[in-house]
Amino acid sequence: MPKPIVAIIGKPNVGKSTLFNYLAGKRISIVEDTPGVTRDRIYAETNWRGRNFTMIDTGGIEPDSDDIILSQMREQANLAIAMADVIVFLTDLKQGVTAADNEISLMLKKSGKPIVLVCNKADNFNKDKEEIYEFYNLGIGEPYPISAANALGIGDVLDQIYECFPKKTEDEENDERIKVAVIGKPNVGKSSLVNRILGENRSIVSDIAGTTRDAIDVDFENEEGKYTLIDTAGVRRKSKIKESIEKFSIMRTLLAIERADVCLMMVDAEEGITDQDTKIAGEAHEAGKGVIIVVNKWDIIEKETGTLEKYKKEVYDKLKYLSYAPIVFISAKTGQRVNKLFGMINNVAEQNSMRISTSVLNQVINEAIAIVQPPTDKGKRLKILYGTQASTKPPTFVIFVNNKDLFHFSYERYLVNQIRKEFGLEGTPVRIIVREKADK
Repeated sequence: MPKPIVAIIGKPNVGKSTLFNYLAGKRISIVEDTPGVTRDRIYAETNWRGRNFTMIDTGGIEPDSDDIILSQMREQANLAIAMADVIVFLTDLKQGVTAADNEISLMLKKSGKPIVLVCNKADNFNKDKEEIYEFYNLGIGEPYPISAANALGIGDVLDQIYECFPKKTEDEENDERIKVAVIGKPNVGKSSLVNRILGENRSIVSDIAGTTRDAIDVDFENEEGKYTLIDTAGVRRKSKIKESIEKFSIMRTLLAIERADVCLMMVDAEEGITDQDTKIAGEAHEAGKGVIIVVNKWDIIEKETGTLEKYKKEVYDKLKYLSYAPIVFISAKTGQRVNKLFGMINNVAEQNSMRISTSVLNQVINEAIAIVQPPTDKGKRLKILYGTQASTKPPTFVIFVNNKDLFHFSYERYLVNQIRKEFGLEGTPVRIIVREKADK
């Protein structure tokens, strides 16, 4: 069973994003700013009382609005509700119960999902507690006063969310399986690859329909290891997204990426890299996942000397930010090189979760500095004091310097390349966070 999903729902300007960002915390703050990569994250993973769960942030709901943007936000919220295990209904204590709150509460009650009613902007608990009683009229249950901006009362809300989670299963507790999302635009052979893998590896442990509806999780194992395959619907270009089911498929794919350890980014060998491929691959890169580029339908490509290397160069030219990702050429139809995937998946998952000791890391940094001196600006030279690894998945390093304004992107890229040269880190992004020594 996948991690529980919590959707934050409410009308505009009640503080949904403030609450979301507070709960997401460091997970959001280390997303790197890469040109050409989508940065509007609406998913984040967090943890409470030892239980990992995924949060969905939604646009505000205006139930009766005909405005195109607001209606799209309402539709997005409806999709999030359909996916969620628990719904956080966020209201504004200062405004009191509005007509929109009443409409939203009716909609949420029809969903049949557990609902946690939260009243935001309760900046003074003693003063505001009288105003809370009005929210019992929504018929949802006990309202929880919080101040998302000041981080007041949030622990009580998280406790209630925790109580509403589905019962933890052995599958969720046993997290040793490598979760593999098969992603890509429609008709590149994602389902064919999944069927080929399952057809060749019959030891299927369980077949579970995930809480994300049509993103099906299949647990299986073979001589290479234990895996959970997440099959996804393809992501179409926005111009082709007409039905809500299409928008649903996009959300499923993005959520599958969030839940995965390794993403198999499938590409049609005949079509080559399209704009849509760059967007989907960018999502996996930005989410910090291990990535393997899988070029499918290679059996129908006419080949001559150097065809494979030329194709690799074209892929990397168009997916520059995935220069670290290995490429494998397969045919899901014939099974060509499909078995080679498992060794690559194991390696990329291991690299994505690699931890490097502080002493060894600083030795590599010092050697890199000796080879190429840090840059100077107006007579001031960048001094790199030391580095340490902050987290894994992806490997994230904090570098302490005398002046972070002197830490140019080109030198950051140089350090990343030196770290990769020493430790490999194939198939995984590497994050660098620059701090001045005085920074907390």
